[in-house]
Amino acid sequence: MTAVRRAWFTTVANFLLHGLIVATWVARIPAIQSRTGLNSAAFGLALLGSSLGSVLAIPLCGFLVTKFGSARITLAGCVGFCAALIPMGLATGAPTLSVALFFFGAMAGTTDVAMNVQAVEVEKALGRPTMSRFHAMWSLGGMMGAALGGAVAARSVAPVLHFAVIAVSLAVLCAFWAPGMLDTHGGVSQPGSRLPFRDIPPALLAICAICFCLLVSEGAMADWVAIYLRDVMKAGPGMAASGYTVFSAAMCTFRLIGDSITHRLGPVRTVRYASLLAAAGVLLAIGARSVGWALPGFAAAGAGFSVIVPLAYGAGGRVPGVSPGAGVATVTGIGYVGFLLGPPLIGFTAQAFSLRAGLGIIGLFSLVATVLAAYVEPRPLVRKGSSSVPRL
Repeated sequence: MTAVRRAWFTTVANFLLHGLIVATWVARIPAIQSRTGLNSAAFGLALLGSSLGSVLAIPLCGFLVTKFGSARITLAGCVGFCAALIPMGLATGAPTLSVALFFFGAMAGTTDVAMNVQAVEVEKALGRPTMSRFHAMWSLGGMMGAALGGAVAARSVAPVLHFAVIAVSLAVLCAFWAPGMLDTHGGVSQPGSRLPFRDIPPALLAICAICFCLLVSEGAMADWVAIYLRDVMKAGPGMAASGYTVFSAAMCTFRLIGDSITHRLGPVRTVRYASLLAAAGVLLAIGARSVGWALPGFAAAGAGFSVIVPLAYGAGGRVPGVSPGAGVATVTGIGYVGFLLGPPLIGFTAQAFSLRAGLGIIGLFSLVATVLAAYVEPRPLVRKGSSSVPRL
């Protein structure tokens, strides 16, 4: 097996690991809330620790990846992310849980940036699209972690024991497959390792806008689809839960075939058609008068969203004049902000108008990718004095 093929399988494993760890935590949230004795408001406040950790760690990770290479930082991030599970199982109240979640969020953001930079480097070495399949492995890891976490929770296993077993097992596996990562770092800092906002190229800003809008939409879908089906469509609990299930299943499925679609259509047309499909799906879901029509709409939205964010991450790592570490960190950091802002934005709109109107914003945000799709195509560095805006 060639070094590039080994790196491909190693990157698949890293994405799978990341999704599995996130889902392991999510599956035990009820048990952690019971252990700490926090009410919903206090627990929600503690959860901000994770968001704060991610947002602060991502820019630093971009610098570290540029300085030390994505392979080293991916390994450190994966092992640290595994270890970050254990303190959350030991938390006894709001202060300790907030600190544990801050560390967990920092490791999540660090690993996210580093493994996406590694994925960009592997994709470049292969010479063909593969980013969508990497992100499909994250979704698959999430499904595995959720299923395993549910089974463990049903047997009343203490979260700290569950977390410790998962952490140690995955850390050992990570150390085992780490030598397969592709080290393309030349040992010197590359241009663009530090990227102040005023120095962000227009192409990278456009890619960030795509990622921001799509992650606003994805975050809103995760929190509001079930509520929409329950309150607006008057669905029962089981049917309401199926909304996000079909959305996630469609997203995972189309991520598995997304690279083939991109290879056939090219990244620009793929983003355009996918964003139009997502917008049409949302329109169908909010215009439906029955659950039977809303569910295909949510499935179409999941299929449309599936390929856009992976392509945006990959494009962020290929902007001329910007190091892959700084580019991916910038896209990821702004995307994370969108993921955090999405649910409250929909909530405020729903309160002021209606939940249909709130979800309608997702359709509008999806169309941003249609307008800016031209920027996901790799382009040569443009000299000062010439136009830097690609044709749309």
